[in-house]
Amino acid sequence: MATPNRVIEAGAWMLENGHRLALKVTRGRWPRTLLGMEPVELHTIGRRSGERRSTMLTSPLIDGAEVVLVASKGGHSDHPDWYKNLSADPHVEITRDSVTVPMLARTATGDERAELWPRIVASYKGYEGYQRNTDREIPVVICEPAT
Repeated sequence: MATPNRVIEAGAWMLENGHRLALKVTRGRWPRTLLGMEPVELHTIGRRSGERRSTMLTSPLIDGAEVVLVASKGGHSDHPDWYKNLSADPHVEITRDSVTVPMLARTATGDERAELWPRIVASYKGYEGYQRNTDREIPVVICEPAT
């Protein structure tokens, strides 16, 4: 039985806002990892509003300056807004350890996703369940430093 979208949305809200609160209270010192992944803050430009939007996420894979994100939304039937925003404008910023870097985001190709997905699931097994919960293919996003 699939988890209802409303339950997923409530859990995602609690996780993001709890994460923001923990970072604020500890002045960015905690958490250093979350579910075995590195927390990052993604900054996008709203596709409709044109305003800067920030979202707390976790990255299952970081390879040097390249950051991989998973647009799972906890297995929700729709893509997360941050993914829709970066699809409209791939110029993003990522904050790690209080350092913000301009990056270009792109959705992994089919071959790239096929190579990355087993590594992503090995990093956090929950992604496997999220994929089973939804009919959409969960996008994998590769963020590379903007030049």
